This record gives sequence, C-alpha cells and structure tokens, in this order.
Amino acid sequence: MAGHSHWANIAHKKGRIDKKRGALFGKLSRAIIVAARRGGGDPAMNLALRYAIDKARKNSMPKDNIERAVKKGCGEAGDADFEEITYEGYGAAGVAILCDALTENRNRTAGEVRKTFEVHGGNLGATGCVGWMFERKGQFFVPREAIDEEQLFELALEAGADDVKLDGESYEILSSVETFQQVADALQEHGIEPDSAELVRIPENTVDLDANDGRKVLKLLDALEENEDIQSVTANFNIADDVMAALAEEE
Repeated sequence: MAGHSHWANIAHKKGRIDKKRGALFGKLSRAIIVAARRGGGDPAMNLALRYAIDKARKNSMPKDNIERAVKKGCGEAGDADFEEITYEGYGAAGVAILCDALTENRNRTAGEVRKTFEVHGGNLGATGCVGWMFERKGQFFVPREAIDEEQLFELALEAGADDVKLDGESYEILSSVETFQQVADALQEHGIEPDSAELVRIPENTVDLDANDGRKVLKLLDALEENEDIQSVTANFNIADDVMAALAEEE
C-alpha cells in the first residue's frame, strides 16, 4: 500500500490530479450538487455536503460557485441530473483500478473511460471485477511539521483511528468510515489542519511495479483524472520509494 499512498501524496502536493483549475472546480461542483440533492442544503445536517464544501474551499473555489452548486443540488437553480457510476478495470501488470464518476451522459463517459484505458495499455472491465479488492476508509494527510508523531498517534487513536504512519513529509491517518468524523473533529479541536481529509478506497493487497510498469500506471491514472466526469481514481499498486522518486522527477 505504500506506493499507492506515496502516489496520492505526490499527486496532492504537485497538483497532478487536476492540472486545469476549471476542471477541478467542475468536479468539486458536482460533488456538492449530489451531496445537497441527497441530504439537503444545510452542511450542519448533511455530513457529505460539509466534506464537499470543505474540499472546495481548500482548493480556493469561489464562494459564489459553492453557493450556486448547493442551490442546484436543492433544485433552486436549474436541474442537474448527475448519475453516480463506478468504472472498474486493469492497468499494466494487472493493477486493479477503480474510477468514481458523476456524469450527465453515461454512454459518453463510458466511451471516454474505455478509450483512456486502451490508449494506456489497460482495459475496462465488468462491474464488480475489482471492487472486492478495496475497503472503504477515512484517510487524512497531516503535515509532518504540524505535530509530533507520538502526540498525533495518541490523539488519533483516542478519536477512533485505525492507524497512523509517517509517509514522506506527511503523516497518514486511516480510520473506519464510522469514525472518520470523530478523527476530523479531534484534529480540528487541537488546531491541526490536514492537507487532505477524504473517504477513500484502500486496496487489501498490492501489485509491485518496476519503473516501466509504474510509469504506465501513473500515466493512466493521470489521464483518467483529467476527465471532468471522474471524481476520484484509486489503484492497488506498490512502487519502491527510490523508483517512485525517480518517476516523480520525470514530471
């Protein structure tokens, strides 16, 4: 799992997940719209909406855009009929890949996702082909300089976290879905601002990749994430630290 975690952290810091701000705002707006439609427009009563708005703010999304997305989700500013779809497939060396999408046209998105897999040496699979390999978890990345490791470990575990470990220049905290908010609240109470706080899918096992296959998988993941319909991508690969560092320098 280390390689996957390193990739997530590198992607976050270098902004690789969304190279174009317009595309990023589009994804964030869709997440807010769907959350508001499902649970209402009050973030105090709608946890998913609160997460979506917090993420938008951390990415400097304008307040007007956020408010407009909430209104759309509540049916106050036009109809936004987004459908949630998970695409599953394989990359180089049999790496399992999951893509969560919000789309207004599932046929168009499916075609685009299929083509992206094929261009980068992978293939789109049937529903359920790889989903069983992943577990839903809460994931936080906390800057290393924000707190001592022992203090963070104690704080996080007391709040219900499953694990805390150092990952490069950040601490990674994992929790269950049920304790995610408790951990988030504990960090906030102690004045700790995580670089990211999300519900993600964590692979139960990983595929070790060399530089060649690692390069192919990273390019596939980047290409998938450039699609505005794709909200998140995860994969079950592991790349050694030195190889990952070399690949990161190629960007």
